[in-house]
Order: sequence, then C-alpha cells, then structure tokens
Amino acid sequence: MMAKYFNVTGICIPEKHYMADISATVRAITETLVDRGAYFTINRARQYGKTTTLYLLEKKLCERYLVLSLSFEAADDLFVSAYTFAAGLVRRIGKKLSMQNIPAGILNAWNAPLSREFALEDFSDRITELCRACEKRIVLMIDEVDKSSDNQIFLSFLGLLRAKYLEQQKGQDHTFQSVILAGVYDIKNLKLKIHHGQETKYNSPWNIAADFNMNLSLSVSGIEGMLTEYENDHHTGMDIPQIARAVYDYTSGYPYLVSRICKLIDENCSWCRTGVSEAVRMILKSSNTLFDDMQKKILDYPELKRMIYSILFGGKSFPYYPVSQPVKIGVLFGFIKEEEEQAVIANRIFETFFYDLFLAEDILESKTYDTALQSRNQFVKNGILDMELILMKFLEHYHEVYYDCTEKFAEENGRKLFLLYLKPIINGTGNYYIESRTRSMGRTDVVIDYLGRQTVVELKIWRGNEYHKRGEAQLVRYLEDYHLEKGYLLSFCFNQNKKIGKNVIQREGKTIVEVVV
Repeated sequence: MMAKYFNVTGICIPEKHYMADISATVRAITETLVDRGAYFTINRARQYGKTTTLYLLEKKLCERYLVLSLSFEAADDLFVSAYTFAAGLVRRIGKKLSMQNIPAGILNAWNAPLSREFALEDFSDRITELCRACEKRIVLMIDEVDKSSDNQIFLSFLGLLRAKYLEQQKGQDHTFQSVILAGVYDIKNLKLKIHHGQETKYNSPWNIAADFNMNLSLSVSGIEGMLTEYENDHHTGMDIPQIARAVYDYTSGYPYLVSRICKLIDENCSWCRTGVSEAVRMILKSSNTLFDDMQKKILDYPELKRMIYSILFGGKSFPYYPVSQPVKIGVLFGFIKEEEEQAVIANRIFETFFYDLFLAEDILESKTYDTALQSRNQFVKNGILDMELILMKFLEHYHEVYYDCTEKFAEENGRKLFLLYLKPIINGTGNYYIESRTRSMGRTDVVIDYLGRQTVVELKIWRGNEYHKRGEAQLVRYLEDYHLEKGYLLSFCFNQNKKIGKNVIQREGKTIVEVVV
C-alpha cells in the first residue's frame, strides 16, 4: 500500500492523504440539511475544502440515497442553448446512473431523446419519472456551479429546480430529495450579469435554498488529529499540540494553507516552531494559484482593496455588516472574517501577503526601502537580528527624509514606512505579521520571526503619558505571551519639546527599548 502524504491539489482522500477528520461536519450536513430535504449552496473561498467535503458527503449519502454528483468545470458547451444544456445533463446523469445498478427500463427511459422545442420542460418530466421510479431518494450535487452562473440558461435551470421543489412540497410532483450546489459565490444572492446590453439581474430563483452555516475551517484539535496520524507513521518526536497551535495561528484553519505548511515541513523543514515559520516563509515567497487569484480579486474590486489597505496601514476598524459590499465580497473570497463584530483579515498568511502586495506598489519609488537595502548586512550579527540598531537607523532615515512631517502623515504612513524599511532586511530569511489584537489608529504590534527567534516591536503615535504607560503595560503582556525578556517600542511623537533617540525602560521584569522619532 502506498504511504500517505499531505495533499494540496484536488480532493483529499482519507485512505491516501493525511487530513483532518471532518466526519462530524459531513454527518451534520447529512442530518440537518439533506435528510430534511433542504436545497442549499456550499459557497466558500478557493481551495477551502469544498470538493473534498462533497466527496466525503457523497460517500456518506450513498449509504441511503442515490447520489448524482456532477461538476460544471469546463462545461461551457452545455450553455449554448436550452436544448444542449438539457441534453448534456441527461447524458452526464445517465453515465452516473449506469454505474449504480439502475434497472435497464429506468435507464432507457432516462436516456431517451429530448424534445428540441421544449427541452427544459421535457427534462423536468424526465426528473419526475426518474424520482418516481427509483427505490432510493435521489440527491443531486453539482460542484463549480458558479462557473456559468452568468448565463440565462443557468437561471432557467435554477427556476426549474425551484418550481419542482415547491410542487413536491405540495405533493404535486416528484423531484430530488436534496440539491447541493458548490462554488465560491452564493447563488442565492449573486449579482448575475446576462448578455451584453441586457439588464443586470440581482434576484436568483435559488431563494428556496436553506442557509449553509457549517464551519469548514480546521480546528486546532482537527490539525492535532492529522499530525497524530502522521507522527504514528513517522515518529519524528514533534510536540503535536505546539505544532498544531502554531499552524493554526498562521492559517486560522484555512484547509489549503494547513496542508501546504505540513507538506513543506515534511519535505523541507523540521517539525518544530522554526519549521512552521520556515514553511510560511516559503509559501509567501512562492507563486501559487491561490495568491494569483487573490491578487486578481483585489484588482477587480477597488472597494475591497481600499478597505483592506485601510485596515492594514490605517488601523481603521470596519464593523462586520453583511450588507456592506466590501465586507460581503471580502467574506465571499475568504479574505475577511468576523472577530468581535469587526471585519478583520482572515489569517496571518493572507495579512502578510496583502502587506507585501501593497508594499510592492511603493518599493520602486521608495527611498526608505532603498536605504535599508543598501545597509541590510549590518543588521544581522551571528544570525541574530539587531532590532535596536534597525530602529536607530530608521530614526536617522526618518528625520533625514520626513523631518517636517505632520502627525496625520505619521498616522497614515508610519507603519508602512517602518515595514518598507524592515522588509529588505528580513526578506528571504524572516517573516513578520501584525498582532491583530493591537491594530488600531494609535498603535500596532509587529511580530518578527527571524531564524526561529521572535521579536515584538510596538509602533505607536504619542497620545500623552497615560496612554504611553498603558502601551508599555500591553507590550509587557505580549512579551509574556511570546516568552520574551526584551521588546521594542517605536514612538512617533510630535510634541514641540520632544526628545528623540533611545530610552531603555524596565517594567515588570521586562526590558523595553524605546526609540522616539
């Protein structure tokens, strides 16, 4: 038997791949939706485990139902006309039926030629006869359903399913027990563009669909289970709870990112916290279809780009309002999640990707980046990042170039300038991310991971002595969280009598090196 491995392409199969156990989710979908006759859409971001969930759901449902599992991937030829669509579905469903020991009479009736004039009506009657003749109730599953959702024929298909669903509720028709459509977009609320010059349609016939609220992200315990299975096979001696937590902290359970980190560690790194950080660095350096799609979406949706930019660099808070178009789009693509009723970036890897993407737009014209790049070699000594020197050199550069800047300028640009300065120094070797609990207009904690050593740097705008003391106390708590004895504070101060330079503060047994600019 072939040894298991971590899979990041296509369907994950429990017998072949190391993967989290999602049987509880599959069981919940079966019992709360399919068994109750619900029609619904599984809409999640790219590479979020939809296809794997459908595969395992199909296996579960086959115990009691006749399952017809299709995909609209590369199905453009279906949507030429109502007839080609109906005939194409008859052909595809017929192939599925022929593999499930359906009596020849039922199969022949299904495969009979369709009327060209009334193809969809004939197709509807065909569904009725099939569902009436089969002993088992039938579940229809269609993956990649939004590939052709901007087509009027697709709307007609949804309308057909809706009409039959309602008629069956009244006892006047026979149709599918459940219909499951999977894709990125929520078909129930999708803005559907038909043909050029025609009206843009916002309403979908899929308003009969039940809400799908299942959480498809992986939990820490789910990641632990996957790593336990791997450890039983390979005996690496890893600290499973620690590694699972570290992977989750970077990914928030995004299935592709979890598997990608584990695959990279298995093939290139060690099973330790440093190995996790190294795998994350490799992901962020790589070109992959997920990041390519993310970049395209940011370009396609300027409102979403502005919101993410404001969250990252402006410290602005956005309420998690589902009616807000940028929030709705961000959630749809998996870029945004809810945290304490606020819209935040979905995970640390995405956050760093967006930081890098936005910073890249400024690098060519950035004196700050160029200055750090020219002197980057002096900042690493014996493999250890000299953060104190970095801050002092940033101070020199800031006052040389931005000596007459305003407080508003620092609020809007301070963290970007520091990250532009930091990026060429750690690029290729280290990672950074922003501690989301402290991202605000006034202060931000940057956590830098360089060759397995973590450094916490707080960036803040001076708001008075009392606010400053609270910031020091918060930084001490984060140093305790990260098991560090020393932290760093970069303060942008605009008092007329301010004293720029370095201060060393001792607080609650921790050392804080503050640099005031």
